[in-house]
Amino acid sequence: MFRSRTTLLVSLLLAGLSTNSRASTMLMATLSNSQENPPTVPMTATGAARPASFGSAVFILNDAMTAMTFTAMITNIDFTGTQTPNDPNDNLMNAHIHAGPAVTPTSNGPVVWGFIGMPFNDNNPMDAVVTPFTTGVGGMVSGKWDAPEGNNTTLAAQLPDILAGRAYINFHTVQYTGGEIRGNMVVVPAAVPEPSSVVIAGTGTLSLIGLGIRRRRTTKQT
Repeated sequence: MFRSRTTLLVSLLLAGLSTNSRASTMLMATLSNSQENPPTVPMTATGAARPASFGSAVFILNDAMTAMTFTAMITNIDFTGTQTPNDPNDNLMNAHIHAGPAVTPTSNGPVVWGFIGMPFNDNNPMDAVVTPFTTGVGGMVSGKWDAPEGNNTTLAAQLPDILAGRAYINFHTVQYTGGEIRGNMVVVPAAVPEPSSVVIAGTGTLSLIGLGIRRRRTTKQT
């Protein structure tokens, strides 16, 4: 089952590449507690340590750069409020893309597009699909930032920051309303490499997914 989740994300990545032209642009992000500003330390409501939360995401900008699709896999954040029924701290509240001219991997920026919770901007049309894990804690999310959408902005206006590495994806929980895990969005150098090259180029991200899934605890610490 864990292997199938990793395979699913790889398949979604390759499907996204195969349905876009050679001019499409791919970005990746590896999300962790340590990348938050300030870094986060997941705890239960009673003050006990809970498993570190983490994730990976892949983004595809179409050749015209008028839409950006994404898929993210997140572990140890409760997507339903029932995956860890005895503790609300890890419950997912919101998820967004943040960007801005002053954003760095260690500084914060405004929400430019929300796809879970508030603000919610994936609505013209609504493409967001949230799929909680059937066992364990976490889930997968996919969506598309269409040209008319944005949190008082547009994709076109944010492209310079996104392509320059001044953007990140952020997942917010009950414990950390300002963000529990985040990952800087980085352009993959090759526009659309061959499938074998995609796996090689994404080794860091995809290996982290596999490692994280193996590390994921299916029982709640108390």
